[in-house]
Amino acid sequence: MKKILKRSLKFSVSIAVITFVLAAIFSIVSNMILDGTGWLLGLFVVLIIVSTGVLFDMMGIAATAASVTPFNAMASEKVYGAKHAIRIVRNADRFATFCNDVIGDISGIISGTASTLVVIQLVIVINGGESSGLQYVIGTILTSIVAALTVGGKALGKTVAITASTDLILFAGKVVAVLEDKLHIKVLPDPKKSKKANGKVSKT
Repeated sequence: MKKILKRSLKFSVSIAVITFVLAAIFSIVSNMILDGTGWLLGLFVVLIIVSTGVLFDMMGIAATAASVTPFNAMASEKVYGAKHAIRIVRNADRFATFCNDVIGDISGIISGTASTLVVIQLVIVINGGESSGLQYVIGTILTSIVAALTVGGKALGKTVAITASTDLILFAGKVVAVLEDKLHIKVLPDPKKSKKANGKVSKT
């Protein structure tokens, strides 16, 4: 029990640190892009952020819905990314936490901030920057649109994730394979190595 709690605490702390770093990066990049740009480009950036959140939410759900069986068959046929897809499914809880909670929540927060900047830009264009009832109307409409796209997109994404989980996770496996093979970025732990490590611990 203590080992499970310790492992869970360690993972939670690492996720919190990753979230902090990614949120800062997302915020800085989005503010740099939106600073001094027109409202149309700003609206496009907001849509990209929303789409990113929807996409990662879909991938997280697909990981929890997918089965290892088809990937085992693919791995035996040496399909590229199949072994990494197996690791994703076996670490579905961690993968889903990163996709749904980290990227998904960050996208939601950043899209709200970006929407506010777009509203300010629109008010400057329409009303010369003077605060009025128009600003609240535009803000309400834009916020409602972003919320509708986010919720509607995630609802559609859930259906796609469940029905096409194998294809989505195989794609994710190929992306992870490229990151690890070409860029040498370790994404997920290798179950075989973990079992060997646990075996060594249990012998002592």
